[in-house]
Amino acid sequence: LIMSPAMWKWTCLVSHLLLSTTVAPLGRQQPPHPKRPFITFTGEQAEGNFNHLVVDERTGHIYLGAVNRIYKLSSDLKVLVTHETGPDDDNPKCYPPRIVQTCNEPLTPTNNINKMLLIDYKENRLIACGSLYQGICKLLRLDDLFKLGEPFHKKEHYLSGVNESGSVFGVIVSYSNMDDKLFIATAVDGKPEYFPTISSRKLTKNSEADGMFAYVFHDEFVASMIKIPSDTFTIIPDFDIYYIYGFSSGNFVYFLTLQPEMISPPGSTTKEQVYTSKLVRLCKEDTAFNSYVEVPIGCEKNGVEYRLLQAAYLSKAGAILARSLGVGPEDDILFTVFSKGQKRKMKSLDESALCIFVLKNINDRIKDRLQSCYRGEGTLDLAWLKVKDIPCSSALLTIDDNFCGLDMNAPLGVSSMVRGLPIFTEDGDRMTSVIAYVYKNHSLAFVGTKSGKLKK
Repeated sequence: LIMSPAMWKWTCLVSHLLLSTTVAPLGRQQPPHPKRPFITFTGEQAEGNFNHLVVDERTGHIYLGAVNRIYKLSSDLKVLVTHETGPDDDNPKCYPPRIVQTCNEPLTPTNNINKMLLIDYKENRLIACGSLYQGICKLLRLDDLFKLGEPFHKKEHYLSGVNESGSVFGVIVSYSNMDDKLFIATAVDGKPEYFPTISSRKLTKNSEADGMFAYVFHDEFVASMIKIPSDTFTIIPDFDIYYIYGFSSGNFVYFLTLQPEMISPPGSTTKEQVYTSKLVRLCKEDTAFNSYVEVPIGCEKNGVEYRLLQAAYLSKAGAILARSLGVGPEDDILFTVFSKGQKRKMKSLDESALCIFVLKNINDRIKDRLQSCYRGEGTLDLAWLKVKDIPCSSALLTIDDNFCGLDMNAPLGVSSMVRGLPIFTEDGDRMTSVIAYVYKNHSLAFVGTKSGKLKK
């Protein structure tokens, strides 16, 4: 759980929550469990925050992405290996990076902020992407963090020029008989000509292969990517898509986002900027990205709107929650945290809500929208791609649950919001992170808060 910058300032708190039940004989009360202290780990340097954490589900080893360091820790937080990733001489205005061609900008010692950390189980390696050199990634061997590769010779090797640690999200799609894919979603920080906001890349078996991180498909007209048009920035100068969470389920890859947009308040002739939380969906096998659909999501309780997405986590329903929701115990459920309001992304209000979405319900809403658009009803309704007023084209076809789009009616936006089910609210200590899982048919959620508390 990532709770707050203050809590992460070079001290990482990891609690192993071991859940067990015992049945006591009738009439005899179980003594309370003694409190055990948290296990802690403190980094070697005082340069900045820890940024990302992943746990190897096979070994329990912990990989920690920090500023200028990658740590490998044992399950009891003992340092096993470290790998230095910086600092190095760089300038964010160097494009391509100065390791590819000479840069006329002044170079200064620059920290390398870890922006993405993924375990590639199939090839037993860690993908660690940092802020140096426009977002180059290293491929490190899981055992000893030995550098297997660091592709940087081609434009597609530079994933993002944004320096914030939460600016990139990746989802690996694995195959048994071919190279895997890496879906990358990133803020572009006003550089749409350099960086696509979403793309799918090749994860080659050979970490030093020339095609590592190349687009799955790319020709003169079509590529496995979505780019934000440059003229979008003339309408919203600070426009960007901020990716909060990503996952794969069934035939699709999903990203949960925050996006600014301009709206006209009721009774007003002027527009104001607000933020909308949206779920983005793509087919895993769609090399042309014709399946791109996004749908707004939010939550409401007692007339209060919770619209600013803070965190999310995919889990299963479990038998007990499934019965109350009218779904199966293996159905996918999204646990989400929203803060109140819609206007202030960076300074969210402390009022927040934990809400759940049934993924199937979101997919059904998308399916209905696809069917109506292919009947020629409405417009594509995706303002940031400058297609809001382009009418849908009719075509005689049936849209099934796994429809992956055609080279028409895409990309597509859903205008009506899908609302989550609020299950808990917090007014004073904003919830900032969430994980969930099923234990003995019960759905359990753990929530981290702004002040560093953990709620079960």
